[in-house]
Amino acid sequence: MADMRIAPRLLAGVVLIAATASCGDVVRSGRSPVFLVMDSLTGGSSGANTMLSDVAVMSPAPCSQASPCVETDFGEAQLHLVPKNIDVLLTSNNEVTISRYHISFRRADGRNTPGVDVPYGWDGAVTAGISESGTAIVFELVRHVTKSEPPLVQLRSNPSVIHTIAEVTFYGTDLVGNAVSVTGSMSIEFGNFAD
Repeated sequence: MADMRIAPRLLAGVVLIAATASCGDVVRSGRSPVFLVMDSLTGGSSGANTMLSDVAVMSPAPCSQASPCVETDFGEAQLHLVPKNIDVLLTSNNEVTISRYHISFRRADGRNTPGVDVPYGWDGAVTAGISESGTAIVFELVRHVTKSEPPLVQLRSNPSVIHTIAEVTFYGTDLVGNAVSVTGSMSIEFGNFAD
C-alpha cells in the first residue's frame, strides 16, 4: 500500500522537475521574439580576432621613449537578429536598439585578479539600431586610461606580454521593451611592442 502512494508522488516530482527545466530556458532566452546574434568580434585596424594592444607608442613625434603616447584601441562587432520562431516574419517592432556594453578580461591560466593579473572590466555606452540584415558597431575596446593602470602600466618598461581573453557583452531592448543581450570573445595581447 505504501508503494502505491510513493509512485504518484515520484511521478509528480519528475513532472515538476521537467516543467521547471523548460521554464528556465524561457527565462534565460528572454521575452523578446528575436535572438541577438554576434557574427564577428574584431579589434584594431587588422580586423583580426586576436589583437596586439601596444601599451606605449614611442614614435612618431611627439611620442618618444621619454614621453610615450598611449592610444585607445577600438573594436568592431557585427550583429544581426534572428527570429525565435522561424515561421514568423520580423517587423519593425522586433528591431533592437543597443544602449550599452560591458567588457571583462580573463586569462587562460586562471590568474584573473583585476588590477593585478588583468585590466579592470568596465562599461561603455553605445547606441545602435540592429535589424535582421545586420549592423556593424565600432566601440572602445581598450581605453587609454586602462593602459595607464596596473597591470598594463608596468609593461611599458617590461618585455613581458599579458595574454587575455576579452568578453564583450552588448545589451539592448527591442522596440516593445524586451531586453536582449549577446556575448562574444576575442584574444588581446598587451605589451610594449616595437614601433
